[in-house]
Amino acid sequence: MSKVFQIGISESYNKNIEQKEIIDLIAGKGIIGDRYFRDFNGENEQITLIESENIDYYNNKFKKNFNYLDFRRNIVTKSIQLNDLIGKTLIIGEITLRVNDLCRPCKDLQNKLGENNIIKEFLRKGGVRCEILTSGRIQVGDKILIS
Repeated sequence: MSKVFQIGISESYNKNIEQKEIIDLIAGKGIIGDRYFRDFNGENEQITLIESENIDYYNNKFKKNFNYLDFRRNIVTKSIQLNDLIGKTLIIGEITLRVNDLCRPCKDLQNKLGENNIIKEFLRKGGVRCEILTSGRIQVGDKILIS
């Protein structure tokens, strides 16, 4: 069963991601309290998801111990292959999302983590960017359904 494993938000770009149990989302705007929350938000700037398995793979391969939220995505998932979902709709808790694009790692993330291989290793494993289609809540443990 695919599910929400961890949730994180950051109120500004230069702050660490703060772990949450529940978040409130507004369609077309983003996650309340997150750095990307704004009116008339772009469809790729509202919420991001990443697979816990990709972070586990990296940590095992390179003998690292990064926290899931170190990768600065909002939702850490379990048991779902996100890359296969571009163009599809997901239902998570009370929310409907449309998966629009891959979330490629950036130089900033690589610098924050202090690892020179993050961009290369996470090029197609960095998660996805989604548009929030309905307002509501997501909480840790919610099932992820593909509709």
